[in-house]
Amino acid sequence: MEYQPLLRGSSTHSKFPSWTLFLAVCAVGIGGTFQYGYNVSIINAPTQHIHRFLNETWTSRYHKELNPDLLTFLWSVIASIFSLGGLCGALIGGSMAIRLGRKGALLMNNIIAILASILMGISFPTGLFELLIAGRFLIGINSGIGICVQPLYIGEVAPKHLRGGMAMGTSIFLTGGILTGQIIGLRELLGGELYWPLLLSSSCLPAFAQLLFLPWFPESPRYLLIDRGDELSCAKALKRFHGSSEDYQREMEDIQRECFALHGEKPKKPWQLFTDRGVRWQLITVIVMTMGQQLSGINAIYFYATYIFEQAGISAEKIPYVTLGTGACECLTALTCELYSWVPYVGMTSVFAFILSFGLGPGGITNTLIAELFIQSSRPAAYIIGGTISWISFFTIGMLFPFIVTGLKQYCFLVFLLECSSVAAFIFLVIPETKNKSFLEIKKEFHKLNFGRNTKKKETELYERRQLHDEFLKNSV
Repeated sequence: MEYQPLLRGSSTHSKFPSWTLFLAVCAVGIGGTFQYGYNVSIINAPTQHIHRFLNETWTSRYHKELNPDLLTFLWSVIASIFSLGGLCGALIGGSMAIRLGRKGALLMNNIIAILASILMGISFPTGLFELLIAGRFLIGINSGIGICVQPLYIGEVAPKHLRGGMAMGTSIFLTGGILTGQIIGLRELLGGELYWPLLLSSSCLPAFAQLLFLPWFPESPRYLLIDRGDELSCAKALKRFHGSSEDYQREMEDIQRECFALHGEKPKKPWQLFTDRGVRWQLITVIVMTMGQQLSGINAIYFYATYIFEQAGISAEKIPYVTLGTGACECLTALTCELYSWVPYVGMTSVFAFILSFGLGPGGITNTLIAELFIQSSRPAAYIIGGTISWISFFTIGMLFPFIVTGLKQYCFLVFLLECSSVAAFIFLVIPETKNKSFLEIKKEFHKLNFGRNTKKKETELYERRQLHDEFLKNSV
């Protein structure tokens, strides 16, 4: 039995298999990358109000003024501990996805978000800024788990001809979260002095939304069959996701083939991937792509958008509204200059253009690419590694960018130009096209890179195993 992908012009490729699949993507996105983007952006609006809260709390508690250096340190802790929480979330996200399932991990993750919202919400009335720090840490853990498990779920439920399109759901919800946070954070809404605790505690709303909607959708079929050995539940999930019997049967055979290729192999630990020659170049790709995404300069925009636009010459009263454009587009900055009145707006437009290019490329593809490069036993561990590198890079650029600006001034983004060019060359030279290919077919593409001259022997063994499995399927039918 030969398994051939459908022709690209076929009607099956021109439509979404079912509304269940589309709505499932929305249900996982609202508590995944949307929550991450939302919490990246909402902390910027109440900056001055939190400074005042820290000053007043310190004075009331210790009967003396808060030292400016200590104030800066406390604010840095509040802002940056989100990244450290994200790192912790990334380290446990893969294990949760194995033990609780992809869906179960996402549902449990919302409990962390609700607890974080409560702590941040009561920090002001109780006069305990420590609760604000703890809440930011917990919401970071929530974001780290969500940004790991969401693309894992989407990558496993998506038909191979729609995997790229569904991957954009990750980017859409992330940028949607950023934009929503920027809008809610306007002083006319919850960004005012009286409402900033409500702004920070509003993170519970996406969590409640996911707890309400996600239970109605099936678990990942691949997880059900390969990890749990539950073929009946896998078949039911596939029928709900893919609708027609033809699509269902094709996906079922694809999952069975992957299960057979694994030969009962248990999920791997992250450190085992580093010693597995069979995934060497896949792992290098994950590291390069993840670092490339985070160190492209995009986070410098979100951390320091106000500062950048001030340096570009945008008036202070317009900056909160100009910053909305960064969320709407997903962008990076231009070289600053004040020779003519129109030049600052050229810089602003360049920032928007960068965000657009990021959102159309690495912003939406990187996380889902990890799901495509690894088979079931290696996938959660790969997400742990990718998430760890992502959050460390996130934290690093947040700490180093002010020094880069001080040293290079208007040429500060040339560093990111060099980095983006290097990653683009790597993508062109190393990464094969994954469109319309099964996970096993993608693995075969990397086989030559990983094994070199031994590829022919390995391919022969794989071919023989596939022939045995095809014969098994024929007999079972």
